[in-house]
Amino acid sequence: MIRRDPVKRLNVGLVLVAFVLSLFAGRLVQLQGIESKGYAEAAVRQRLNRIDLPAVRGPISFADGQPLAMTVDARVIYADPVMVEAGQRQRIASTLASMFGLDQAELLKKLTPSSKMNRYVELVHHVEPDRARMVTQMGFKGIGSLQEYRRVYPGGDLAANVAGFVNSNGDGGAGLESSMNTMLKGKSGWQKVELSETGQRIPMGEDEMSKPIPGKGIRLTLDRDIQWKAQDAIAKQVKATGAQSGSVIVMDPRNGQVIAMATTPTFDPAHYLKSPEANWGNRVVQEGFEPGSTSKVITAAAAMEAGGVTPATPFTVPGTLTRYDRTFHDSEAHGIEHLTFGGVLAKSSNIGTILASERVTATQLYQYMRAFGYGEDTGIGLPGDSEGILKPVDQWWGTDRYAIAFGQSVSVTALQVASVYATIANGGVRVTPNIIAGTLDDKGTLTPSARPSSRRVIKQSTASDLTRMLEGVTSKDGTAPEAQISGYRVAGKTGTAQKVNPDCRCYTGGGYTSTFVGFAPAENPQLVVEVVLQKPQKGYYGGEVAAPVFKDVMSFALQSRRIPPSGSKSPKIRIYADHR
Repeated sequence: MIRRDPVKRLNVGLVLVAFVLSLFAGRLVQLQGIESKGYAEAAVRQRLNRIDLPAVRGPISFADGQPLAMTVDARVIYADPVMVEAGQRQRIASTLASMFGLDQAELLKKLTPSSKMNRYVELVHHVEPDRARMVTQMGFKGIGSLQEYRRVYPGGDLAANVAGFVNSNGDGGAGLESSMNTMLKGKSGWQKVELSETGQRIPMGEDEMSKPIPGKGIRLTLDRDIQWKAQDAIAKQVKATGAQSGSVIVMDPRNGQVIAMATTPTFDPAHYLKSPEANWGNRVVQEGFEPGSTSKVITAAAAMEAGGVTPATPFTVPGTLTRYDRTFHDSEAHGIEHLTFGGVLAKSSNIGTILASERVTATQLYQYMRAFGYGEDTGIGLPGDSEGILKPVDQWWGTDRYAIAFGQSVSVTALQVASVYATIANGGVRVTPNIIAGTLDDKGTLTPSARPSSRRVIKQSTASDLTRMLEGVTSKDGTAPEAQISGYRVAGKTGTAQKVNPDCRCYTGGGYTSTFVGFAPAENPQLVVEVVLQKPQKGYYGGEVAAPVFKDVMSFALQSRRIPPSGSKSPKIRIYADHR
């Protein structure tokens, strides 16, 4: 047997060892030298986690500073799927699903590590701090909580249609929360931190932060107590009359400020998904309707300023009036009546109003309607503020001008009508309606809103004559004695407008829009209140179903604002004209 040379075997072994070591050395050079930066960055990325830092959403408050919408401390429950023990995933998913009403399968999916190796997964948002502590004290490995914020509405549905709500993504979904979302929301920040395999922050690891910028707040002109009264009163009347919906608006005619804006049915902004989407909007600025007789004051203003009509001008009012192919009627059948123009307005005569409107041209009537604010948004700045419908004169056909004169063939919103009466109450000067008193910074410092624009619409003397005539509406001979308030002179107007039936595009079977709008004290107007009821089933005349709500809300507002009673009695308005 020939033995191999041991020296030779040793040399071969050394060569093989040297070759292997050279491979390791080359790989080491590759890892620590050539590609070290890339691997280091990959390692950091694997440990690095980005956490969003939400900004504090600005509050929305009533005129006295009481909160309408505010942001409170909350927690987000999160998981590190890598740290969650496999045997605990099902139990954790089941526990959180039962506590917060979540989908257990979806939670289990989030708790299971994925190929992306995400070390931070959000499970539940807007958790009250006490409930979050309950979760963390259960001792589930890989489950923790971080601070965030939650939107709350202390008054529940109070002024909900003005405020709106914040959706699950943290953005405004309706009302001012939506239209002012960017300002209220502020700017979110973020933080990047490095975590070890056990989920602990690495002390000397990378730690970047962009601080959130708090949102600004909004101070409204709404009076909390009067808002509550308006909302309560219209809700009760909608229920009592079987109406489809109802609205109330209270304004200060001197500065255009909206003191209350209520609509029903409404919703709870903290649980908005429990209410129909139709209830989320603001009917006061979004819902269009034919105003009916409340619009007659514009025709009256035009007739008085451009047609030479005065409150004492006599009109012979027949039982029916035919113009072209259409015969017009008043709300109640009557024989020939001899009325003053003041009597025409007090008795809300359609025929008398048509006769007065013939003293001016169609163009003049249109111009006065535009001057009072028909056919344009009110300028209040609320989302969905509708322009209504007022066709240009060249699109008026046949008998349009006669129907428009007493409030048909034109569409308006409740706020547009309230603004008309605020203009008369303010001596003929229209002040743009406004509801935002100012903005608040994160320290609570108020920056007042710019003064609203204004324009003269009619002469002061015309406004005074109209006011005296509107006082006749609330007299025993007018259509709304139910609107009288003891100790105060009240001026106002009823409206009972037939609604168009979409099935036949006619007025048969469409129901009614019942309205009353007025102001007090008539000799020194400080408050305007308008009430609108859509499709009431138990009574439908504005003086019957809307005027009592006006009286209820106006009486409360006068007392709440400590406005003294009138120092004089209403002037006698001559209703009937002498005839021989």
